[in-house]
Amino acid sequence: MNLTVVTPPVEEPVSVATAKAHLRVDTSADDALIGVYLSAARELGEGLARRAFVTQSLRLVLDEFPASLILKLPRPPLQSVEEITYLDEDGIGHAWTDFTVDARSEPGRVIFHSLPTDSLLESGAVAVEFTAGYGDAADVPGVFVQAILQTVANWYEFREIGDVPASAKKLLMSDRGSWF
Repeated sequence: MNLTVVTPPVEEPVSVATAKAHLRVDTSADDALIGVYLSAARELGEGLARRAFVTQSLRLVLDEFPASLILKLPRPPLQSVEEITYLDEDGIGHAWTDFTVDARSEPGRVIFHSLPTDSLLESGAVAVEFTAGYGDAADVPGVFVQAILQTVANWYEFREIGDVPASAKKLLMSDRGSWF
């Protein structure tokens, strides 16, 4: 399974202004640095929580369709599935539309009603394009916002240490998405 971000979030769950208030920083000299920390903290946080915080587009690439006809999508919460494509053994791409999306389940699922009869490319044959996340920054649960703030504060204070603090890890893993 290969998961990549196609379109990253248009905003971070925590603004530079909010982070500066948390850090008690009054100047704008470190705004760019704090912005970098915020992006990195979100990315690491999403990985640890196994969730998408702010709306983003993702691509999941698989070697084959699921034999069970049910595909659980990583990085909940699922908003929508835009497209499912596959490559036949000759590398020719095809769209697949015989499926239903269950975005209410945690994690979200794709339920296939049938599967193609074509032989698939040996590796990376199936791609699922989907949108995940809680919505905009205001919709991100406070537990994840707090974890990002703690991580940014730790990095800002101890610039040589890039670890996520233990307290932030606990917050991020308190509502961890399923592992696949």
